[in-house]
Amino acid sequence: MELSVWLTFFLASWAISISPGAGAIAAMSAGLNHGFARGYMMTIGLVLGILVQVAVVGLGLGALIAASSLAYALVKWLGVAYLVFLGIRQWRAPAVPVISETASGEVVSPRRLVLRGLAINAANPKTTVFLLAVVPQFLDLSHALAPQYAVIGATIAFTDLVVMGCYTALAAKVLRLLKSSRQIRAMNRTFGSLFVAAGLLLATFKRA
Repeated sequence: MELSVWLTFFLASWAISISPGAGAIAAMSAGLNHGFARGYMMTIGLVLGILVQVAVVGLGLGALIAASSLAYALVKWLGVAYLVFLGIRQWRAPAVPVISETASGEVVSPRRLVLRGLAINAANPKTTVFLLAVVPQFLDLSHALAPQYAVIGATIAFTDLVVMGCYTALAAKVLRLLKSSRQIRAMNRTFGSLFVAAGLLLATFKRA
């Protein structure tokens, strides 16, 4: 991949990462509920999910998902169900001070946050279709594709690590402002609603 081509993709990656979506919602929710240090583990999972998507597209399985109505529908509705599940869980979360995880009786491990993030981005067929439409435009078919996909994956991973980290840090700052049960309940329901809305938007997404 030539430097000029990579720079174009690099700029596109920032736009992709900054645009709001299920990943941004998850990153902000993690920051609000767990603070930056622990919440950032969600971002690690989100990035791993994107790398899975890049690998899927690179191996050609993305084309199979895009071509098969059954495979596409299966992955799509799994993604919808998971986002709605997260939304309902967040809506029903206890109205306890988010600065103390132990107050809720449950400490969410970094591993679980990573797995949640991975599931959100890996089970998103919209991302697969997007990568199938955009990534080929930056490939040089006269050269080996594996190294080019590695560069593309690393570029997307870098921009997402930075952007989602900023979302997490910004949300974590709100922790100091959330004191009463009423405020915390409102926060839980807001993010729960956003997760459900993201799931419903995914449900209405149709292939071109």
